[in-house]
This record gives sequence, C-alpha cells and structure tokens, in this order.
Amino acid sequence: MSTSPPFDTDSLDALLAQVCRLHYTRAHLLLEEIGLYRGQPPVLFHLYHQDGLTHTELVNRLEVTPATITKSVQRLERAGFVTRVSDTKDQRVMRVYLTEAGRAIQRDMLACLRRLEEETFAGFDPEDRDLMRRLLARARANLTRAVRRPMSTDDENDEPEMAGTHTA
Repeated sequence: MSTSPPFDTDSLDALLAQVCRLHYTRAHLLLEEIGLYRGQPPVLFHLYHQDGLTHTELVNRLEVTPATITKSVQRLERAGFVTRVSDTKDQRVMRVYLTEAGRAIQRDMLACLRRLEEETFAGFDPEDRDLMRRLLARARANLTRAVRRPMSTDDENDEPEMAGTHTA
C-alpha cells in the first residue's frame, strides 16, 4: 500500500518552491566562485548607485531586517568589498562605502547574475520571458499585499487573485 505525499508535488506552489530552491542553489554556486554570498549582490548594487548609505537606508531599500544588513555588511567588510565609516555629522551613524575591490567585483557579479538568468530561462522566447515577468510580478504583488495585511478570521474566506482578475 503506497502512501500519497502530504501535498500535490505537481501543484503550482510545489513547482514554484522547487524552482526557487534550485535558483537559490545555482546562484549560491555561481557567486561563491567570485567570493560572494547570495544576499550580497543587492547590497553592492545599491552601493554602486549611491555609495555611503547607512545601515538604516540599506534596510529600507532592501526591505530586510537590520540584523540581515549587519551580517551582510560585516561579511562584505571581512572580504574587503566595503568599509564602514562614521558619519561626519553624527558619529553614531555608520556609512557603508565600496572599496576598490568592491567596485572591481561589479563586472564579475553582473556576469554571474546574467549567466544565472540565461540558464534559468534557456529555451524561453522573448514572449515567454515577457509573460513570465508579468506573472511573477503579479504573484509578487499578491504576496506583498498578503504579507502587509493584518491576519484576521476573514482571511480564511479570501481567495487568491486569479489570472484575468488583476486590477492595477
């Protein structure tokens, strides 16, 4: 007698979880080759565009916890990609600046991320990619609303937004 899995392994949710896990693993492997961790490219990206951000500014831009930024910045600093300097106007505030090594890693980092996208979407024609972008953006918006909405007993009756019923 066989037992069925506790959930449908072919459901959209299970498929998305599998894709996310594989994407995370592949990103980790590619970035590891150049000395970065998976969460560091967004921090570096923001510093490339505006060097000298504070921890709070990075937290707000990346929508992560202060502890996450602290750990990421510490790792980047240990690797020699950033340095922290006290703000000239308020010594309690630390600003994060790219080092020469931090600026130099940008080309390799972007190449890794391009390779990851190419591998992930190999065989997708431009129309498929556009559709995927729209569908993922819609799923992101749905989940963003769900995360920001307070939990209530009415949530049991809420139905997820269905294709074709999206309102902008």
